[in-house]
Amino acid sequence: MIQTVDIQRPSRELIEQVGVFGTANIASTLYKLGIKNVLISGPVSQSSGRKIVGPALTLQFMPKRDDIYGEGEYVDPEKQLHRHALYHAQEGDIVVVDARGDMRSGIFGEMMLTYLKGRGGQGIVVDGCIRDWPSVKHLGLGVWTRGFTPNFHTQAEIMPFAVNTPVACGGALVMPGDIIVADDDGVVVVPIGIAQKLIQAVPKEYGWEDFTKEQLLKGGDLRVYYPLSEAAYPEYEDWKKSRAK
Repeated sequence: MIQTVDIQRPSRELIEQVGVFGTANIASTLYKLGIKNVLISGPVSQSSGRKIVGPALTLQFMPKRDDIYGEGEYVDPEKQLHRHALYHAQEGDIVVVDARGDMRSGIFGEMMLTYLKGRGGQGIVVDGCIRDWPSVKHLGLGVWTRGFTPNFHTQAEIMPFAVNTPVACGGALVMPGDIIVADDDGVVVVPIGIAQKLIQAVPKEYGWEDFTKEQLLKGGDLRVYYPLSEAAYPEYEDWKKSRAK
């Protein structure tokens, strides 16, 4: 019998605090904090306008070898590890899949993702493809993939290999339980151990952006307001005070 481990989830409060920020500010702030490779490159938003933030359930695929995995689509389903990743799904979870950038294998389809939705999962990040998109797009999940295919998950040259282990997804290391933030800009990984530093640092680094946008819309000087210059700080401080009243 196959047994896989669950993840250690960060607190809901921590996830919500990280989720206040967009991926652009998170990625640049983590860079300044010394965490430079957090972008999951390749998967793009297939659900425009949606943002998801939550802990990562991880699924790793490897090149298929028939002596290890030679079954068809529905032969002994419990041997199919991609099912086991979903068995762990809880409210707010995000499934992150290292599918090796494969464009032929449909990692999940309508039935599996309907199950994920029913478990309360927020969405998926797949460095590869899914199938059944005409139906899946109506499920209300956040979906970041490289594309779509009619094939099932092992119809081509990869096979599910490990659940809730470290994975390399789109060139970034994802640890089980890491906080995933995905929006229209892309997908970033927030290590749990540095999340509190991130929460404190982002407002200091980018708290002036709303003020700057106001000034630029009024025709303000780009050299003065972006990035915010020392000369503009007194004006910014007055602006903050006026908004606090």
